[in-house]
Amino acid sequence: MSTDAAHTVLAGLDDARDDLESFYRDLHEHPELSHQETETAGKVADRLRSAGYDVTTGIGGTGVVGIIENGDGPRVLLRADMDALPVHEATGLDYASTVTTKDADGQPVPVMHACGHDVHVACLATAAALLAAKKDQWSGTLIALFQPAEEVGDGARGMLDDDVRDIVGAVDVAFGQHVLPMPAGVVGTRVGPVLSAANSMRVIVHGRGAHGSMPQAAIDPVVLAAMIVIRLQTIVAREVAPTEPAVLTVGSIHSGSKSNVIGDSAVIELNVRTYNDETRKHVLDAIRRIVRAECAASASPKEPDFELYDEFPLTVNDETVTQRVTAAFADFFGDKAGELPLQSASEDFSDIPSALRTPYSYWGIGGIDPDTYAAAEQAGRVSSDIPVNHSPYFAPVVQPTLDVGTQALVVAALAYLSSDADASASRSRTA
Repeated sequence: MSTDAAHTVLAGLDDARDDLESFYRDLHEHPELSHQETETAGKVADRLRSAGYDVTTGIGGTGVVGIIENGDGPRVLLRADMDALPVHEATGLDYASTVTTKDADGQPVPVMHACGHDVHVACLATAAALLAAKKDQWSGTLIALFQPAEEVGDGARGMLDDDVRDIVGAVDVAFGQHVLPMPAGVVGTRVGPVLSAANSMRVIVHGRGAHGSMPQAAIDPVVLAAMIVIRLQTIVAREVAPTEPAVLTVGSIHSGSKSNVIGDSAVIELNVRTYNDETRKHVLDAIRRIVRAECAASASPKEPDFELYDEFPLTVNDETVTQRVTAAFADFFGDKAGELPLQSASEDFSDIPSALRTPYSYWGIGGIDPDTYAAAEQAGRVSSDIPVNHSPYFAPVVQPTLDVGTQALVVAALAYLSSDADASASRSRTA
């Protein structure tokens, strides 16, 4: 990458900063749930058109793609996710969300950008505009993709089902980023697995209902569910190698409606995080094995029901691409660039480059006030004092978070767009 090109393009950030911050606050104050990102998509499309992009909207519902062609060279895709969460904001910010809406089931819910997608949108929209304003500094094609419904894990697949492949064409490299509970100002990259695969499973176990005073007449699904939960803890502890990361969390159990009534079924909802397909398959198979065995031990009158939902793919950064981006970040950010720890969170970003057979890299930027983070770290209270993504208190500091997020996208894009490397070398795509 030409560091000079990056500095030249990003010199425009001084003039764009007020608009960047204003746009971010507007997005934060007006969040939209998955598959409902209509206003956000409209604002993004208007900005891309104003910057000279050829814009397509409504992809997979509310997805937006902007493309700007600038001579021969690699085709680079930058992606941001747009949706918010059904969380009641408790940050106390003067631009905090007070939005309520109806979810997919028609139930009223509060809405908050509790995961930083507003940061992602504002940074990509600004990076796209800065690059378009300095086309003399690069050559190739830039694709800005704004994806809906990341939080429910089907937004990327929805865009693919709606023929986003035909819209974006061939892509040589794809990039994504996420704001994380790290000190603002830092950026971290990682080769190989970076985000876990995730599977949510709903299990229904069946018993026999009875009066609470007559348990001998029942097959108690509460006791059955309790035994299953205890036994499930042995999968990671005793069936997965200590060197292989895995997480199994039971997040919800529901049975019955009254203290003196034994119900006839129980619903268990759980979540699995893994970093390779073999481990994922083993854990899911073990869950089914244990549930069936416990049902048999309790004389359950029928087989349990299993439903997989909210599935997220494994995110595995391409080694060659990530090393190139890491070098570019080191040149630009200096000691603020480092290695990103393995993350247990999950994303559906990789669905798109995987479908396009395009190598990709996904990195993290910090969003926590550095002094606040340093004080918590010194006190050994990071886990308790620093709000994480999806918390009602998660609120990235405006700066330097927005500057770094914008800079990282520009620097990564220019690691390819400003390169004279043989374009065919960059087309060594991975599945």
